[in-house]
Amino acid sequence: MRIVVLGAGGLGSLIGGYLARSGVDVTLIGRAPHVEAIRERGLEITGIRGSSVIFDNLTAVTSPDDARGEFDYLMLTVKSKDTDTALGQAEALRTRSATVFSLQNGVDHDEKLARWAGADKVIGASTIEGGTLGAPGAVVNTLSTPTTAYFGELDGRITERVRRITEAFNHAGLPSRAVENVVQVEWEKLIQIALASGFSVTALAAIPEMRIGDGLVVREGAEFYVQLAKELLSVYRAMGYRPQNFYAPASRLKELDELPFADAVEAAMEQGRRFKADAGRGRTSMHNDILQRRKTEVDFIFKPILERGHALKIAIPTVEAVHRIIKTLDSNL
Repeated sequence: MRIVVLGAGGLGSLIGGYLARSGVDVTLIGRAPHVEAIRERGLEITGIRGSSVIFDNLTAVTSPDDARGEFDYLMLTVKSKDTDTALGQAEALRTRSATVFSLQNGVDHDEKLARWAGADKVIGASTIEGGTLGAPGAVVNTLSTPTTAYFGELDGRITERVRRITEAFNHAGLPSRAVENVVQVEWEKLIQIALASGFSVTALAAIPEMRIGDGLVVREGAEFYVQLAKELLSVYRAMGYRPQNFYAPASRLKELDELPFADAVEAAMEQGRRFKADAGRGRTSMHNDILQRRKTEVDFIFKPILERGHALKIAIPTVEAVHRIIKTLDSNL
């Protein structure tokens, strides 16, 4: 199997590295300092799965034009705000990639990939796996769950190409499932990210040392978190979905949806105490973007939810307020 990773930052390098370590031929397309470090010293991965340095089955290049040969899969992992630019620069890969999928945040990437490569080449995919660049050539694996990735055809089928990539992820130590409802998985992940990011940025970012656990152990913070969750989930339910906690135990959307408000607040505070006991948890990528004064993915995360909510005539004032606050911050980054 040959895979090309378009956008080999933290997440793309992490997954590409694990796949290469398991025997998949992987080409990473990333920024020059990162690529140069990988060429010189290999790709270093540290974090929750231990430490390793990967040389074999791994090629690193700075441009799609330098990726050689035919690929079974193209994996898109750039930030959502960079999708159009990345695909525009990857014309050389469009006809040489048999199947394409995205592991980005948001829910509009499948349509963009279909316009770029053709709908017949696109499969749905979603992951919660967390990877950050600690330095050029070095990735930190920060988060995983018992099932960390899902794959499926957008029309609900499970085909051979879906099974192959699912098996490759599992063989690489990334527990994955082939599912018939991958579109629901993508939407539930969006709701989960909007909740964590919206709460994290608006409640915590003014004090750089704060993490999600620090906010949830405060009753008023937990009340804000639950109110935001209830509104986000009202849109999700109106679309015909019911929370499944695809990324349990990180996801507790079912409990937040089913419990009365007061009980959900108590559950959120207990979750905050668990987060505080795990010093490595509690930062979303959007929170880190704000702290590092980088443009965020705010519109890619919140606009699809706002648009669905308005179309379904659901009142979501807390979601609207969170979006407005983050947009205000984002406009000054």
